[in-house]
Amino acid sequence: MQKTIHNSAAAIHPAPAATCDGGTQPGSFVAEDALLDRYQRAAFGYFLRNRNPANGLHADTSRAGSPVSIAVVGFALSCYPVAVERGWIAREEAVEHCSAALRFFRDSNQDGSPGSTGYKGFYFHFLDRDTGTRVWRCELSMIDTALLIVGALTAARYFGADTAAEAELRDVADLLYRRIDWRWSQDGGSTIMQGWKPECGFLHYGWEGYSEAIVLYVLALGSPTHPIGEDCYQAWTSTYQWENLYGHEFLYAGPLFIHQFSHAWIDFRGIRDQFMRGKGCDYFENSRRAVHVQRAYACINPRGHAGYDEDCWGLSACEGPSDEVQEADAEPRHLFGYAARGVPYGPDDGTLSPPSVLACLPFEPDLALAALHAMCRRHPEIVHEHGFTSGVNADLRDDDGRAWVSPGLFGLDQGIIVLMIENHRTGLVWELMRGCRWLTDGLRRAGFDGGWLDAPGHDRGRG
Repeated sequence: MQKTIHNSAAAIHPAPAATCDGGTQPGSFVAEDALLDRYQRAAFGYFLRNRNPANGLHADTSRAGSPVSIAVVGFALSCYPVAVERGWIAREEAVEHCSAALRFFRDSNQDGSPGSTGYKGFYFHFLDRDTGTRVWRCELSMIDTALLIVGALTAARYFGADTAAEAELRDVADLLYRRIDWRWSQDGGSTIMQGWKPECGFLHYGWEGYSEAIVLYVLALGSPTHPIGEDCYQAWTSTYQWENLYGHEFLYAGPLFIHQFSHAWIDFRGIRDQFMRGKGCDYFENSRRAVHVQRAYACINPRGHAGYDEDCWGLSACEGPSDEVQEADAEPRHLFGYAARGVPYGPDDGTLSPPSVLACLPFEPDLALAALHAMCRRHPEIVHEHGFTSGVNADLRDDDGRAWVSPGLFGLDQGIIVLMIENHRTGLVWELMRGCRWLTDGLRRAGFDGGWLDAPGHDRGRG
């Protein structure tokens, strides 16, 4: 893809520290764009600081000893094209970073043993940072593999130059996608299973109910080698739950990240599957409504948490305080640590996710920016030296009155910040993936039509 933003520097520029600029108000395009550029660039810096150069793998969190998350690697692969476009890293260096990770997965042990990296083309959720083998007796993860692979396909779409290095990158990404046995992941059932372990086989639950798994099903449908059947997607959507909450009809999912993750790559504006056609809606509009449901819940604040209001919302998967945190008032309170907090049924312990607010920019930019400014004014501690914290809880404060904030940074948070800010600013990732034939094939097999899928001149693209 032709670069539209150019910087002639051949080396990585050190990412500036992210800061909360509460004085910048919504409405000034130049000021807001500069602010978002700082946040976005700082978030990308996570992947440069937390990458193992020996194998290209990226850590789950910035904490010492953190294992690799394969989903974080997928986000990183997707963010490198953004960084090249914006001049934060040289194209050749970005290609090498991406290729190192892709080569590792190509050559990794796929025998499914407890000490391997994967099986049937899928990969274990968490891997040792140095050896790249399974840790924590974790599951072979279907959704995290999908996030890894869509990242590989994003990099392959962007790095399309006729050079040996970029051709190799594309070939390895294609190989990784083609060798996944998506049909095996159903275990003979109607939907895709959530995981598998060498010790006990498939987990006892599948991907059912609306979730971030749209990208998983679309990739599985679009596979040129081992696709699932169209009936599998229909079986999944039959488990959806449509609700009316606070005057908004929408496809229910409590945590915000569910309304965001697949949208990082798929432009759902104006395209609909059978379920959404029946509701006169699309998934993009559904995510916009989810923002309003979140704000309404925060205004009602049924559990009485500190600071919730129309400009302080954002319940999602994030780290919060745990029960080990001592409270000054000694009131009993259950705290959830890392959890997928949601609206309106919980869990809700007063912890909000600032990254999830930033990731709402494509859906409701004015509301997201207003919330961002309010949270920064009230809690400047939500910004670490290098980016936004995972969670903030104003119910718990230190002796100086500062709210509890999550220590360290999480790769998933930083990745979704980079991608959703870019989609809000330029639509770059959406544009790339509209030309990915495997994604468009999967969408069509899932029953999507309308919008850009049916636009004159739109073809299937390449893988």
